[in-house]
Amino acid sequence: MDEPRESESHRLIGGELCLDFANTVNEHMRPSPHEYLFDYRDMLLWGRHAGVLSAEEFGELLGEATRHPRQAQAVFRRGLELRETLFRVFTALAAGSRVDENDLERLGAIWQVGQAHLRLFHSVDGFSLGWDDEPSLERLARRVAASAIHLLTSPQMHQVRICSGEHCDWLFIDTSRNHLRRWCSMDECGNRAKMQRRSIKQKLTATAG
Repeated sequence: MDEPRESESHRLIGGELCLDFANTVNEHMRPSPHEYLFDYRDMLLWGRHAGVLSAEEFGELLGEATRHPRQAQAVFRRGLELRETLFRVFTALAAGSRVDENDLERLGAIWQVGQAHLRLFHSVDGFSLGWDDEPSLERLARRVAASAIHLLTSPQMHQVRICSGEHCDWLFIDTSRNHLRRWCSMDECGNRAKMQRRSIKQKLTATAG
C-alpha cells in the first residue's frame, strides 16, 4: 500500500477551489518553497481530496495518465503555471493592487476552453450546469479556472486575503464579521504569532526587571 501523500492531507482553508489550489505550495517566491504537488498523480489526489474529482473520475484520469505519461507531465506543468497565475492574480487583489493583464488573459484562455465542456442537465429543482464526461487530462485545471472566474466576478472578490503569518502566503476568503481576519488558520499561523508575541513580551519584561 502506498504511503499517504501530502496532496491528500493538504489543508483546505481558502474558501474557494481556486484559492485552495493556489495554496498547494507555500512561500511561492522563496528559493525552497514547501511543495504539495510533485507529479500529475499528486494533482489528481489533491483534486479527489478537495472534492472536485469523484473517485470514479480519479481512477479514469489516472488510467489516462498511465497510458499517456508525456501528455500527463505536460498537463501537470501547465497546472503549476495556472497555480502561479492564480497566486499572482489573487495576491494582487489582496494587496489592493491592479491585476496584471497578461495574467488575466492566461486565466481567461484556460476558462474559455473549459466552457466547451459545460453541459446543462435536469436537476431536482429544474436545471443545473455540470461537466461532460470527456476523459481529458485537463479536467481539473478547467474546473479550477472556472472557480477563479466565479470568484473574480463575485462580491467575495473583495474579501480575498493573504495570511500575515511568518513564512506563510496562503490565500483565503475573509468571512469574519468585521473582515479583519489576518491568519489562514488560528490553530497554526494565529497561535504561532501569539506565541511569538508572548515570547517577545517575556524577554522585554525580563530585561526591564
